[in-house]
Amino acid sequence: MKILLTNDDGIYAEGLLALYDRFMGKNSVTVVAPDRERSAAGHGITLHTPLCATPVAIRGRHMGHAVNGTPVDCVNLAMAEILDGKPDVVISGINSGPNVGNNINYSGTVSAAKEAALHGIPAIAASIQMGPQTDYRAAAGFLEKLAQKVVENGLPLGTLLNVNLPNMSLKSATAVRISRQGIALLPEYYEKRPDPRNRIYCGLGGEYPGPEGNPEVDEVVLCQNFISITPLQCDMTDYRFMGALKGWNLNAGG
Repeated sequence: MKILLTNDDGIYAEGLLALYDRFMGKNSVTVVAPDRERSAAGHGITLHTPLCATPVAIRGRHMGHAVNGTPVDCVNLAMAEILDGKPDVVISGINSGPNVGNNINYSGTVSAAKEAALHGIPAIAASIQMGPQTDYRAAAGFLEKLAQKVVENGLPLGTLLNVNLPNMSLKSATAVRISRQGIALLPEYYEKRPDPRNRIYCGLGGEYPGPEGNPEVDEVVLCQNFISITPLQCDMTDYRFMGALKGWNLNAGG
């Protein structure tokens, strides 16, 4: 397989290195990832800063290109300048921490895979729950099998897979469940704190209320130690509401 790897945790992240180690022996692998952590970058792109892709080596070998931009920048730069053709699959991750529910809307990990899907390339966003001993290697093994299935079967145009793995040995994980995105809002607040010069700044905080009760929701599936796979689509049209909206009898004349 011809594979493009990226992430939002930065090119030196353990999850990305686990994917590289897993895929490198049998596949053609290109790594293009941010030069530093860009978590919660969403689908942002860089417009007013020159982008640079710097070759980097890890463990004494050439690994890929570090980009001073967002995860989406990395995919676009790889497609336009670094790769000599479209990859068979793009894998974004393995993110340190899950990307479920409304967090999907802010995730740089998911957005990088979404950008690939916009280009018509099958894509997987992968995340794992954190713990004292996060098993990135086992997660990479599962993602290798999933990537092969994706390449063999394909994905609909504009569709990507969002994968969340539990923080446990995959041998102990109950099974894989196909899930849907949760929509419950996470209660958030801003804490005001003084900086060293006694200027007040705001820090974002939040409290996790626990998962929704629906057993088909991604965060519930993950909390039950299943591997959650959610198909996401780039087309954001609410087709259910289109008919009702047409019934408003809107016209340009007011």
